[in-house]
Amino acid sequence: MTAVRLTETSYIVLGLLELNEPATPYDLKQFAQLTVFKFWSIPHTQIYTECARLAEAGMLSESREEKGRRRRFYKLTARGRKALDKWREKPADKPAHNRDLASLKLFLGTDPKILAKDQLVILERQLSQIEAGVVYPGLAPGVRLTTELGLELTQVLIKFWSRWADKDD
Repeated sequence: MTAVRLTETSYIVLGLLELNEPATPYDLKQFAQLTVFKFWSIPHTQIYTECARLAEAGMLSESREEKGRRRRFYKLTARGRKALDKWREKPADKPAHNRDLASLKLFLGTDPKILAKDQLVILERQLSQIEAGVVYPGLAPGVRLTTELGLELTQVLIKFWSRWADKDD
């Protein structure tokens, strides 16, 4: 087994597999689009390369279809599960990472009244999508909690932009 440096992407793959194993990289990408990509973005192709890298390091086991597309299915190994558990026990020692274009424009001097109307449309759509996820039966506890967090953060943003949309000069 090869020693491997684990990144946030590594832990995303390990965690998604824990929730969905066995799974192909495509399955993981589809699930990530519905869940983790709402708050943590990585290029989709990284899921494919990370699965192969983690399998080579002994963190995942791999099986292939005998016929057809010969898709690769991955599962966590004991080593992968141990690495994920160890990582979860450590505190999140980095501040929240936010790449919000409206915040950047606001910081660089855009009139908030100009941004408010479009932000509210975007955020209301996002809120509807999040609320649909909240009632989805059988959510894993971590998925449910991050959905609730996303819901509350979106509500705060709606409150902020609503004040600017309602302001008169």
